Amino acid sequence: MPVLWIVLAVLGLGLIGFFAARARALASAGNDIRKLHSLPGYYGWYGFMLTAVPSLLVLAAWLMLAPAWIENTVSSQIPDTAIDRGGSRSLVMAEVRRAAGALDRAVEQGLMDEARSRDLRADFTDVTEHLKQTGAIITSTVTQPILRAAQDYRVMAHASRRNMTIVVGLLAVAGFALAMTRADKDFRARNIVERGIRLILILASTIAILTTVGIVLSMLFETRHFLDDYSWREFFFGTKWAPDFRGNSSLGMLPLLWGTLYVSLVALLVAVPVGLFAAIYLSEYAGPHLRAVAKPMIEILAGIPTIVYGLFALITVGPLLRDYLAQPLGLGNSTNSVMTAGLVMGVMLIPFVSSLSDDIINAVPQAMRDGSFGLGATHSETVRQVVLPAALPGIVGAVLLAASRAIGETMIVVMGAGAAAAQMDQGLGAIVNPFQAMTTVTVKIVSQLTGDTDFASPETLVAFALGLTLFVMTLGLNVLALYIVRKYREQYE
Repeated sequence: MPVLWIVLAVLGLGLIGFFAARARALASAGNDIRKLHSLPGYYGWYGFMLTAVPSLLVLAAWLMLAPAWIENTVSSQIPDTAIDRGGSRSLVMAEVRRAAGALDRAVEQGLMDEARSRDLRADFTDVTEHLKQTGAIITSTVTQPILRAAQDYRVMAHASRRNMTIVVGLLAVAGFALAMTRADKDFRARNIVERGIRLILILASTIAILTTVGIVLSMLFETRHFLDDYSWREFFFGTKWAPDFRGNSSLGMLPLLWGTLYVSLVALLVAVPVGLFAAIYLSEYAGPHLRAVAKPMIEILAGIPTIVYGLFALITVGPLLRDYLAQPLGLGNSTNSVMTAGLVMGVMLIPFVSSLSDDIINAVPQAMRDGSFGLGATHSETVRQVVLPAALPGIVGAVLLAASRAIGETMIVVMGAGAAAAQMDQGLGAIVNPFQAMTTVTVKIVSQLTGDTDFASPETLVAFALGLTLFVMTLGLNVLALYIVRKYREQYE
């Protein structure tokens, strides 16, 4: 049974539980609401929560844990001889999953029945061609060990789905029955519902935290595998980036890190002053009619896709900078440059800075402005010495958001700055030249994971090490911003 139908069935039974529990509670009170301990709606929500929530939680946990358990079980049964030299068990499992999916499609399309899909032998039949007929992307020959593992994978997956449907259905029915037996006028439904809502909120926050932990752990594990095959000194302190999937790669991070910081710095030098000045004008000087038009116009910039910004950088900004600045000054002849990507990215970041700064400036109490005016300060002095210091924590948060957005941007950098890593051995002039083509960490993460590459090779695993580096960079920005915010809060509170 498809998961969507299971969810709809549980929600439908929960909706029935809502009205049934509510009606049962009212009936026990003789339809007199004053005799009920809680409002009728609380009894209904109790019936819905007891019917739907436990079963949906079990469904979610099953969907997350069962595939990992099935994969580990099937993977442990694959003999080492089935793994090619230079390959890995994870790559073999990827082929197993593709073969299992192709067998499912073959049964659905009528190319073979269920019995034949389980008895199929790779040494007797050209299984690879049979599976490709279903439209499956089979990248290698399906051998007998892979086919056997795929058959076991299908059997376990189908059994897991069947057992999941039974367990979730029984939980929903049991919850419905329990809610009906407890829906009475003296039952404290309000207390139970409020407690349940608090647990749901705690669970939601826990899921967000666990997701972050899972992302970090996944990058840590793959980074550890990368550092087992490649020197950490050469990665963290190497000045040359030249990956080669045939071997002898130079995977120094410093050129990519410099490109990331350089492009982000140019973008922030554009976005922070323009965005902050726009926020000050809109909040302190502009009239209501102008503000009603100008602020939505600025915020439109945040809704433009980054690929459009990239095309703008490639077609318009890059040629202008080359023809009117780079070539006359003798600094370069390419439309791809740090300045091109930085300027366009800065324009994209303006609404992030201006909108958040405008909101936090407007949140400064009017009494602080009135007190400053009462002491004889001018409007500009009030803004500089009263409003901005009071709004500094929010402004720092806006700048931090813009910096994080700049560090993680990819498309504008690809089309505006190019894909060439900075050459750290060409002298200081070439490194700091803003009209030179450079690339960033995010661009190389995409390029290293694109194409038919060996996932176990250092040239691919380096993408996870680069991702972990970005995470540490953004974490450092958060810590720095928190320090600044606390320092100035102590001064002005």
